[in-house]
Amino acid sequence: MYPIELTAPMAAELNNIGFESLTTSDAVDQVLDNQEGTTLVVVNSVCGCAAANARPGVAYSLQGEKRPEKLVTVFAGVDKAAVDKAREYMLPYPASSPSIALFKDGRLVHFLERHHIEGRSAQIIADNLKMAYERFC
Repeated sequence: MYPIELTAPMAAELNNIGFESLTTSDAVDQVLDNQEGTTLVVVNSVCGCAAANARPGVAYSLQGEKRPEKLVTVFAGVDKAAVDKAREYMLPYPASSPSIALFKDGRLVHFLERHHIEGRSAQIIADNLKMAYERFC
């Protein structure tokens, strides 16, 4: 587990653009269990591809007109129970940090695994997410 002092600035990058941090499995269930509308879930991470690609890509993706109604995040290596619960909703995809999931009416409709993020620019990630927003939001 990573110390909060280390991860707080990384979490704040998403919180500052409107994401709610979910820190318990119950909080994840409350948001994702049979929810209506669209929800973007970011599994945040301390790795370089989260810092350079995932978080900036997510931020750029939200600058368009179409966007998810709810924005939430869980932090791998910090809030284990919340991350484990979020990953249950992301099945059949394997655990991946970072990762980005879009849900519509409680159903996973778009998912970016680490291998879709690592080595790709923030703009490519943003464009990928914007296409998903156009289709599902």
